[in-house]
Amino acid sequence: MNDAHVAPTTDASVGVTGSLYEKHKTIHIRSVKGWWTSWRWVLVWATQLLFYGLPWVDLSGRQAVLFHLVERKFYFFGLIFWPQDVFYLTVLLIISAYSLFLFTAVGGRLFCGYACPQTVYTEIFVWIEERIEGDRSARIKLEEAPMSGRKFGLKLAKHLIWGLLALWTGFTLVGYFTPMQELLAEARTFSFGGWEVFWILFYGGFTYLMAGFMREQVCKYMCPYARFQSAMFDPDTLIVTYDAERGEPRGLRRKEADNSGLGDCVDCSICVQVCPTGIDIRKGLQYECIGCGACIDACDAVMDKLKLSRGLVCYTSENALAGKYDRSSILSHIMRPRIIVYTCILALIIAAAGWSLVTRVPLRVDVVRDRGILSRSVEGNKIENLYILKVMNVSETPRSFEISVTGMEGIALATESRVDAEAAENREIMAKVRAPAGSAPTGTHQIFFDVVATDNPRIAVHEKSTFMMP
Repeated sequence: MNDAHVAPTTDASVGVTGSLYEKHKTIHIRSVKGWWTSWRWVLVWATQLLFYGLPWVDLSGRQAVLFHLVERKFYFFGLIFWPQDVFYLTVLLIISAYSLFLFTAVGGRLFCGYACPQTVYTEIFVWIEERIEGDRSARIKLEEAPMSGRKFGLKLAKHLIWGLLALWTGFTLVGYFTPMQELLAEARTFSFGGWEVFWILFYGGFTYLMAGFMREQVCKYMCPYARFQSAMFDPDTLIVTYDAERGEPRGLRRKEADNSGLGDCVDCSICVQVCPTGIDIRKGLQYECIGCGACIDACDAVMDKLKLSRGLVCYTSENALAGKYDRSSILSHIMRPRIIVYTCILALIIAAAGWSLVTRVPLRVDVVRDRGILSRSVEGNKIENLYILKVMNVSETPRSFEISVTGMEGIALATESRVDAEAAENREIMAKVRAPAGSAPTGTHQIFFDVVATDNPRIAVHEKSTFMMP
């Protein structure tokens, strides 16, 4: 993929013409094995099993996780949320933000290296590329070779598999918003809705583009997290770093030569070849580093061959590297003031959100006055006001509710007081409320609607409204 170039610039003093930006070079990642790589693949499997598997999980005859846009209901493992529950979405975003701050302050860019969708899908796409085109050297040779039948066939096979995976990813995403069984039925007859087609192609296309072509460019130029991570780092933050004191001066070791003046780094550049963003970790901490640990595994393998101790490239903090901390000292420096503050705030928010969910009443009631008729006189010398009651049963159990009204002398409900609602059903009823004429001064008066489940008095809502007395 070629980047567009800006107009060339000329240095008149030396007569040199060049571009402001270096031409993009494709990074062919070298495969590596090791402790960090194994954990990265554990997270790849875990996140993708979760993403691709959840839409197929049923609970009580309904998709366990479903954000049903048409019904405007959100199902999450037996919990039912309505648009009025947007508060919980806000809390979830706050928890995610504080978690990111906390994990970054403690362990650097662990999210980027192990759970970020860009990293995960790039890892998957590179694995597919390796299976088809071969290892790093084979891929470089294939790219440099002129077009041939073999090259065309390999490239075509790779892009077909990439495209199918990307489309399935987009299809799965839409399955979180349209019931998966309905989506499958639409797929059999190619009767997708317009927005479903758009999001399958849009998300699938971006997956194909980002993981197949842009890869490290997303992390280096598009991701905002790389830009503000320095605000969350301090000298005690755990990062992937190179021990320059031990490694320098670097150079190749020769069996019969005097290597006493050299450091442990043999300048093999394998740490650069395995890096997903193509950086040289020996140049120090860089914003492009996503903390994946691939360079640690690569360097440890080289150290093992040279029969030198591991840890030339290691996961530690700047203070720990400079002070030669042992493991216990590194762990003791983790619990510093900012970490304690982040942890306490995060724990309080999670506890409050959890308490809110546990004590959440599975009933929602909205009362809307009929604006067409503010009030009117009816038989029996009474004044009548009309209301629209929206009774939402936000549980997986059918229930019956009793409705009553209080707040004024002699006020009563003049319509049916019992309403039945199926699981996750929204019932809308017209309620007539009457009060004796002259029982209250002219004007508006506060009243309350009480809606109580017949099978459980603790499931109740006390909703206020106003009564107009002419």
